Amino acid sequence: MKDLISYLVKNITGNEDFEVDEKNEDSLIVFTIRAKPEYMGLIIGKEGKTIKTIRNLVKVRATLEKKSINLLIEELD
Repeated sequence: MKDLISYLVKNITGNEDFEVDEKNEDSLIVFTIRAKPEYMGLIIGKEGKTIKTIRNLVKVRATLEKKSINLLIEELD
């Protein structure tokens, strides 16, 4: 799942200046994308359409694997 998120973000931004962290909380897996501020707009997209699409793609895979996930985005310091 982490590889899928990394693949999508890498191809959206065109570089590898980001991190994807994974944290297990009971039955929920939380993924956090940490990116530089100049790439946040590309990842979020107009009206949040890009991040919504990424979340939907990851949720489809999570459903197939019978897992619950949450995807967050933060600025990389």
